[in-house]
Amino acid sequence: MTLALGIDPGTATTGYGLVRLMPDGELVAVDYGVILTPKEATPSARLEMLYDDLNKILKKHKPESAAVEKLFFSRNVTTGIAVGQARGVVLLALQKAGMDIYEYSPNEVKQAVAGYGFAEKRQMQEMVRTLLQLEKIPKPDDAADALAVAITHLNTARYE
Repeated sequence: MTLALGIDPGTATTGYGLVRLMPDGELVAVDYGVILTPKEATPSARLEMLYDDLNKILKKHKPESAAVEKLFFSRNVTTGIAVGQARGVVLLALQKAGMDIYEYSPNEVKQAVAGYGFAEKRQMQEMVRTLLQLEKIPKPDDAADALAVAITHLNTARYE
């Protein structure tokens, strides 16, 4: 049974999702949610909070591997830089924890989960709910996105 951690990085909100691949091929959601940082905190304090909270998740669940969504931004460079900083902190925490780290672009995640690289957010959320046999779509969106990243990794790793 393999446990993978998926991460959707952000400074204000970082989504995380832990998915277990069972011996029969079933995917099971173990835990998911978001790491929130207060907007009134300094950028460096927010990054430290992200690092500390991610380490708590790693210690609690001890996943075998981690997958992080690659950075994608088209218009707002300031937002892209902040997300890049959060992504760097995530990668550092995972590296220091000795994790095997994999990275997937948003289109790779959409292709792996919905079968279409340009799937809409609602399609993705519904596919995550279906694949993990959840009663409701995981909330908030960042948590559903992180679960999708974990699903992508587990499904990709089966064939490598």
